Amino acid sequence: MADQLIRATAADGGIRAVGVVTTRLTEEARKRHQLSYVATAALGRTMAAGLLLASSMKSNESRVNIRVKGNGPLGGVLVDAGLDGTVRGYVDNPDVELPPNQRGKLDVGGAVGSDGYLYVVRDVGYGYPYSSTVELISGEIGDDVSHYLVNSEQTPSALLLGVFVGSEGVTASGGLLLQVMPKAARDEALVATLESRVGSLSGFTPLLKAGKSLPEILEDLLGDMSLTLLPETRMLRFHCGCSFDRMIGALKMLGEAELQDMLEQDRGAEATCHFCAEVYRATEADLERLLSDLRTESQS
Repeated sequence: MADQLIRATAADGGIRAVGVVTTRLTEEARKRHQLSYVATAALGRTMAAGLLLASSMKSNESRVNIRVKGNGPLGGVLVDAGLDGTVRGYVDNPDVELPPNQRGKLDVGGAVGSDGYLYVVRDVGYGYPYSSTVELISGEIGDDVSHYLVNSEQTPSALLLGVFVGSEGVTASGGLLLQVMPKAARDEALVATLESRVGSLSGFTPLLKAGKSLPEILEDLLGDMSLTLLPETRMLRFHCGCSFDRMIGALKMLGEAELQDMLEQDRGAEATCHFCAEVYRATEADLERLLSDLRTESQS
């Protein structure tokens, strides 16, 4: 199944549902960053969460940044996701590995740590971005993002995130976000029914591995509650906007003295993008051109 996002409503508009399949883009992130199993799960869950949060924004330039900083050995997790379906991200310590947790699953909570903070920044493309911070409650990502939605956006939400990674790489990854809209939030029976149905699921990736499509998953959960699938399907992909030209621009900001030192000592320069692990190299000729440009600008 291609990486994609679909939206739906149920209960006469009282429930908003968004589902994402992110298997291929999570596998690309795993390969790019050479991630361990548990690091793959942590980053994959956070990328799915970022895409789900970005789906409610309006401008096509809108983006959501999620930073998870716990006290576990994984260090920080940083994800940048857009309404346009692009996402990128990285973890501080990609080679960290831990034994399975008591449930026999990848110990994302142990790797991230439950003592720390979740930071969310929403950028609509103009004005000042909106930022919010909440304490981590488990480090499992899904619990923490749900905690953010309830406390910072006052929206009753159920969030399922999952990544299945084995010796052959990522074979299933994605997530599901169900939210009770303000007009229906007072309907305690509706909220209780939704919580019960989500609670009965063993997870999200088992559904994908069983061959279920996103529409089928939503139909199983909400089919008897006036489910309406919205017509647009948004394709998702791992994408980073870094480039050689941006690297050159960053080098130019270092100034003449440091560039001259690079030229004499290293005979060039190399930079690696944190988000996508792409490596860019500037040759002696590139540095000489930069120095020439800087000297010309300083004389004008």
